[in-house]
Amino acid sequence: MSGHRPVRAVLIASVLSFAAGAGVMRAQQQTATRREPQFENDELKVWKSIIMPNQPLTQHRHDHGRALVALTDGTLDVVNPAGKTVNTYHWKKGRAYWLGADPKGETHADVNNTKQPIEVIVVELKKDQQ
Repeated sequence: MSGHRPVRAVLIASVLSFAAGAGVMRAQQQTATRREPQFENDELKVWKSIIMPNQPLTQHRHDHGRALVALTDGTLDVVNPAGKTVNTYHWKKGRAYWLGADPKGETHADVNNTKQPIEVIVVELKKDQQ
């Protein structure tokens, strides 16, 4: 029986190490600005954006209109590649907003200058109405 104890101890230590590592990875993911895909089909794409304080989303653009549902209150600055604020949004938790397609050739970054994470669900059309 004593021969099984070292194997069992190694197995338990391995499982605990894996769980600890997974916990650290999850904690790191929870502190990073990110987009989490939710759903996609031929008509639309849905994701959750989490914008942490002082961690802007990278420069990007939206070729199509989109609805946004604020999961938290927050103020978000939209900045151009030169860092100039071109728009500021004041999101209210539980409210929905419409944002049109970005002008052709323009990109922006979303910046959270507050002390709390901002979370939104974005539903972007793949084909705008003609």
